Amino acid sequence: MTRNWSEEARKRDEADRLAPFRARFHVPAGTVYMDGNSLGLASVDALESLERAAREWRDLAIGGWLDARPDWFTYGERIGARMAPLVGAEPEEVALVGSTTANLHSLVATFYRPKGTRRKILADELNFPSDLYALASQVRLQGGDPAKDLILAKSADGRTLDEEALISLMDDTVAVAVLPAVLYRSGQLLDLRRLTQAAHERGIVIGFDCAHSVGSVAHRLHDDDVDFAFWCTYKHLNGGPGSPAGLFLHRRHFEREPGLAGWFGYVKERQFDLALHFEHAPSASGWQMGSPSILSAAALDGALNLFDEAGILTVRAKSLELTSFLIELAEARLVPLGFEVGTPLEPDRRGGHVALEHDEGWRICRALKARGIVPDFRPRRVIRLAPVALYSTFAEVEHTVSALEEIVRNHEYEAFSSERAAVS
Repeated sequence: MTRNWSEEARKRDEADRLAPFRARFHVPAGTVYMDGNSLGLASVDALESLERAAREWRDLAIGGWLDARPDWFTYGERIGARMAPLVGAEPEEVALVGSTTANLHSLVATFYRPKGTRRKILADELNFPSDLYALASQVRLQGGDPAKDLILAKSADGRTLDEEALISLMDDTVAVAVLPAVLYRSGQLLDLRRLTQAAHERGIVIGFDCAHSVGSVAHRLHDDDVDFAFWCTYKHLNGGPGSPAGLFLHRRHFEREPGLAGWFGYVKERQFDLALHFEHAPSASGWQMGSPSILSAAALDGALNLFDEAGILTVRAKSLELTSFLIELAEARLVPLGFEVGTPLEPDRRGGHVALEHDEGWRICRALKARGIVPDFRPRRVIRLAPVALYSTFAEVEHTVSALEEIVRNHEYEAFSSERAAVS
């Protein structure tokens, strides 16, 4: 008997506890938005918070640093504490600061001190290239050669990483390991606890890029004993384009000296003493450098209201339901048409997006956009789809798969050029 996928989607939407949150997002008219893993949608809460901060700038001018509500001076600490429950951290272990890559530089500069045989950084060939650029530059700054001192773990299938293989590379030549929590192409979720335990048993400091997991995965960074982590806030957290990033530092490292110091990391109560000797705040906020971007931070501040109300565990549960439904549909209706599912099928091994692979992936993406469905593309053949728990529906997932089926069956993609745009 043929399954009625549309009816299944309708029933799931009717039972969805998070359905009311969709009304608090600005979903572009006539659009099915499946690209929240690249840029989350604007929410009513985010824009109201942004507008409030803009009015305070207009009305209070420099007085906003202390007289705005909330004050600007403590934005990095306050919003860091708001993000802490999302990553399973103590409030003092998280700060809002900089950008993802700047935070990676700052943290690696703090921990990477090559000495004796321990001169190497362990990363992987599937990580987002920006991380690898940063790690290579950190090796060079310490007088090393990235060709020798930056180890890139290989992938057997080009999609996923084998944790046992990663652990096998953790020997006494490795000083620091930096790995993705969720792989940006395939959506594979690594076992952070297992990898951290293995690293520590071998005397290695370990950190994770959580850009593709925070806001869709319920992390436990403190309890998993992770040394450090960093992430952007414009994807699943919906903080707005280029919104400030997050930084986690386990409290046992608070007394370390920041590798890249700046005045906003100074002990808060004495920051305006303007002393010549740097004394960092004994918390993650000590890793702040320059003044925070208040308007961008304000938008994120509002966006976090929705997570306060929904709870990350509820968000994670629906995210898995959405991606499971998407994978089930894809296996039944798209795999027979030449698609492959590049994301792990086991729920506890994936983040919040699904990778569908097809040799005509780029042109298929263009055909989807022509139909008002927004995916994104990663070379060579990956169509990434991210149904986001707070604003996506099961009906939209079914509609997207139906569109993909028609695009391939009817060869609609052939009407589009294979030349890629600057941003894909």
